[in-house]
Amino acid sequence: MNEFFESLGRRWRKAAERRGAKIEEPELDAKVALELLELARVAAHTKERRFAPLASYMAGVAAERLRAAKGADADAIAAYVREVREELEREPPV
Repeated sequence: MNEFFESLGRRWRKAAERRGAKIEEPELDAKVALELLELARVAAHTKERRFAPLASYMAGVAAERLRAAKGADADAIAAYVREVREELEREPPV
């Protein structure tokens, strides 16, 4: 996606290695990134601002579980995140 996220992926891999685990460097697909940013925006503006990073984290956990269960690709994951974000957007603000 860009150098920051490529570097961050390397950091995650190296940190895992220091803990004795071998992982692939996480990558961020542009479509998924856009949906995560939109989810964070909705969480911050319709719930509480501080919920935005945690909502994004939960989306990542859920996306990985979907990928593991169904072999979902980046397009399917982006649609998955968008579906939940749109549900949140339809709810009245707190």
